[in-house]
Amino acid sequence: MSLFTALLALLAGAVAVVGACLLATASGRGRLATLRAEAVRLGFSVAAVATAGSLWFSEVGGFVPCEYCWYQRILMYPLVVVFGVEAWRPGTVFQGDRTLRWRALPFSVVGLVLSGYHAQLQWFPEQGSSCDVAAPCTQHWVDEFGFVSIPVMAFLGFAAITVLVLAATVREDAGMSEGSEHR
Repeated sequence: MSLFTALLALLAGAVAVVGACLLATASGRGRLATLRAEAVRLGFSVAAVATAGSLWFSEVGGFVPCEYCWYQRILMYPLVVVFGVEAWRPGTVFQGDRTLRWRALPFSVVGLVLSGYHAQLQWFPEQGSSCDVAAPCTQHWVDEFGFVSIPVMAFLGFAAITVLVLAATVREDAGMSEGSEHR
């Protein structure tokens, strides 16, 4: 299961990198504007898989979540609901509702920072931390490809969700300069 979730996390990281590159250019933003509904559904998928994976690791795998893992869960779980409601609102077609930014970005950005901090704690354990001895934050429950641990998976998931929120709320005319046509 850890190899499968690590591969999914790397895929989420690839989505984040490609999405960030598209967001960085005017033509890329124009392309993303046509994929808003898909970005919301993909954001829902990332959040749902991350939530299911964290539950599997603790409830089936028997891994004891550390303090930072709990904070990351607290930030990821609501995103399933936020994206789920947005993706399947009855009777409406998603139109790039900018309030999605304010509902999802605080969770994803704080989760991104926290999981990044947690990952570097695992890479440099000599820093010490205030985590519980019974569930140390430096414990490597998963170590795929020599660097993909649970905090790295969370980081990649939060990165993908952050980029997908921005992609889902990009304006229709974001890639068009005055007088140009959208191709």
